[in-house]
Amino acid sequence: MIEVEDLIALVRAYNPRTDAALIRKAYDYGREMHAGQTRRSGEPYFSHPVEVASLLTEQRLDDATIITALLHDVIEDTRSTYGDIEAQFGTEIAELVDGVTKLTNLELNSSETKQAENFRKLFMAMSKDLRVILVKLTDRLHNMRTIRHMAPVKQAQKAHETMEIYAPLAGRMGMQWMREELEDLAFSVLNPEARNSILRRFVTLQRESGDVIRRITSDIESELERAEIEATVIGRAKRPFSIWRKMEEKQIGFSRLSDIYGFRIVTGTEADCYRALGVIHQRWRSVPGRFKDYISQPKSNGYRSIHTTVSGRDGKRVEVQIRTREMHEVAERGVAAHWSYRDGVRAENPFAVDPAEWLRSMTERFEEAADHAEFMEAVKLEMYTDQVFCFTPKGDVIKLPKGATPIDFAYAIHTRIGHRTVAAKVDGMRVPLWTRLRNGQSVEVVTAEAATPQATWIDIASTGRAKSAIRRALKAERKQGHVRLGRELARAAFAHVGKRATEKALDTAADELGYEGGEDLLAAIGASQVSAREVTQTLYPELAQARPAPDVRPEEAIVGLDPKAHFDRGACCQPVPGERIVGITNKGRGVTVHAIDCPVLAELEDQLERWIDLRWHPGHHAATWAVTLDMTISNDPGVLGRICTLIAEQNANISDLRFVDRKPDFFRLLIDVEVRDGEHLHAVVLACETDSDVAQIERHRAETTRKEPRDAVPA
Repeated sequence: MIEVEDLIALVRAYNPRTDAALIRKAYDYGREMHAGQTRRSGEPYFSHPVEVASLLTEQRLDDATIITALLHDVIEDTRSTYGDIEAQFGTEIAELVDGVTKLTNLELNSSETKQAENFRKLFMAMSKDLRVILVKLTDRLHNMRTIRHMAPVKQAQKAHETMEIYAPLAGRMGMQWMREELEDLAFSVLNPEARNSILRRFVTLQRESGDVIRRITSDIESELERAEIEATVIGRAKRPFSIWRKMEEKQIGFSRLSDIYGFRIVTGTEADCYRALGVIHQRWRSVPGRFKDYISQPKSNGYRSIHTTVSGRDGKRVEVQIRTREMHEVAERGVAAHWSYRDGVRAENPFAVDPAEWLRSMTERFEEAADHAEFMEAVKLEMYTDQVFCFTPKGDVIKLPKGATPIDFAYAIHTRIGHRTVAAKVDGMRVPLWTRLRNGQSVEVVTAEAATPQATWIDIASTGRAKSAIRRALKAERKQGHVRLGRELARAAFAHVGKRATEKALDTAADELGYEGGEDLLAAIGASQVSAREVTQTLYPELAQARPAPDVRPEEAIVGLDPKAHFDRGACCQPVPGERIVGITNKGRGVTVHAIDCPVLAELEDQLERWIDLRWHPGHHAATWAVTLDMTISNDPGVLGRICTLIAEQNANISDLRFVDRKPDFFRLLIDVEVRDGEHLHAVVLACETDSDVAQIERHRAETTRKEPRDAVPA
């Protein structure tokens, strides 16, 4: 395990002004909190946070990030709390440690719905401070380097998660070296036979061809020296996973792969980059279609470099990347270059992208996704694809993922432009909308005011932004058609029962049937998801269908009582047939029937000997059971009469009515309504709710128990 003074020395190498005392304090605190804990390898657990901190020094990050690495597991795995960290190390570090802890708790490798929600949380954590994800990525890198100590099932789970989430995220942040290593480490777990096979091929190739990298590096250095260009040349063989992926994509064997070697030329100035490119193309033949200039058109994560592939020594293809030292720093560290230190001060790299700007470009499309499936699609399209750069007729640059079409180009300009697209011209030539765009092309979108998106565009588009916008437009268009049809069907159905399909009535029915509002209900009617007759039956069951004659006499309504026993309904809850009930015996006063949720029963829990299990007779009851409704209505002429008519239309009788509050604009009153059962009561309440002058209606429950009538049956 790295000692604290060695770690401080690593930080001092690029930041002489580091707060060594605070790093020592964090080191001691973390070691104390993790005391007694071990990793699966048997090493002290604290060796892991120290290694993560050491890896972050290679990226020349600030003290706060290094300290966060030392403490990133203390909240998760020890008795330490956010408050403890804040008290000893300040709010900034406490927030960073808490952010890493929350990322650790996300179960990213789970069901798609949950994964999408966790991705949203991940990007939310990133948006607060990008250093959180830098620590988490480095934490994952060290865990993958030591993954062999985990159980096989856990290894596979972590490898899948790394390949699907963390490696692509590192790539989108511009940390290509980390992406490649994470992919290769996951590859060694998921497909060790394929990786070992590629390594064996490399050994054989080196035995047959000698040290190709050293020879080609020497050739490039000689050509640059002859042109008097000061530069550093770095050569390497591509990683096994990168080679295997190319073999899979191109469906070819290892022997047919050409560009398995990569070389970087790091110069002092941008002008030398283009001079070096000329030297390379003069000395070796360039491969058509394999040239990209990311200096003039940088990637969104700040990456700048010239890429070209040439036929090198012995006809072998090699990829050459040419960049300045500052560009190389961003290429190595990506977005993390924003925090890099040099000689104790924040390095002012003109090519380092602002993290806030990068996050905004990364997440702006995700927020447009309407559901989890669309969100996951947008995330994968943004994280897994390279970019092409095309131009508008005015010369503006539009960045798109590889494989994008004119449809994507139009929606990237503006959603309104995308919706009105009818044709496209690429480099002045009319092309089909499904044409795949290439780097450097000029695209002109032809629009028409009356045009609308087509369903086939979803398959043509490649970006999440375009796909989401098209789906929303198609859904809105279909919905408006369904609403128009549904409105006509509803009008006819309501007229059939002598009612009008008012907005209030439709909203009430929508709430009852589980729709968000009246317009959604009309759309459902138009789409045949619910019939207009079902809506009128829901609101006006008495008008929509005939009721059978009563077959249960009131004195026989309760099952479970002695035939001669008297019973009263509790005035506190006024139970009606269809509701769960219980009886309470009263000396000399028969039985009082209460609804099972009546508050009075709670006061009688210590007198269970008085409780009787009762139920209502299942037959059809007469409308004799009085229930009090608490109603607030507008103080306008005719409103009360209309409410009484609504209740009468439901074949319910008003037995009493009393005002409890009178205001200039509203009346509050209690109405006793006689109903058959709970379903009948619900129909009465629902019918009243449809009236626009009813502000509120609910079942009235007495707060205290009143003395009940002694009659055997209700009046």
